[in-house]
Amino acid sequence: MSKIVIASTNPVKMAATQRGFHRMFPTHTFHFESVSVPSGVRDQPLSSAETLHGAMQRTQAASECMPEATYWVGIEGGVETDPHGVGAFAWIVIRSSELIGQSRTGTFYLPPRVADLLQRGKELGEAGDFVFGTADSKRAGGAIGLLSDHALDRTELYEQAVILALVPFKHTGLYKVDPSGHHGAGK
Repeated sequence: MSKIVIASTNPVKMAATQRGFHRMFPTHTFHFESVSVPSGVRDQPLSSAETLHGAMQRTQAASECMPEATYWVGIEGGVETDPHGVGAFAWIVIRSSELIGQSRTGTFYLPPRVADLLQRGKELGEAGDFVFGTADSKRAGGAIGLLSDHALDRTELYEQAVILALVPFKHTGLYKVDPSGHHGAGK
């Protein structure tokens, strides 16, 4: 049985990780644990680079808290302003003792009212809750659930990226670097 440590106690991040691992490795048995660790970035990361750094930091902190695990998973949601507006997304980083896999979710753009609240220092979850009159949406459907009338929720958005981050673990021979610096089996 492989022990998976999720670097968050958020039920959305836990469910997305569980579903992603079960879909990628349906015949494996996993034991999932969560641990609350700091991301080392702002509560609301404001760039893709900062968001990825937060996911990496969470993964590192989880591995230090629970070094006996097989995998450590860090998920960090962020936003970034570009010419189209303020886009929201998350980075997923998965580590084992030998490999790192990472992927980013799809991006969706926020309405101006929500984006304005972010510019005033609110986190995305708080801003979405204020605009939609909800509470604690980041632990449920998230902003994407609110904006899509739950056609897509935060767990589903993250699950796909968890699967993508697991690709190197599904095909380890193609992703490992040997001591001479060559990648995979086709050196």
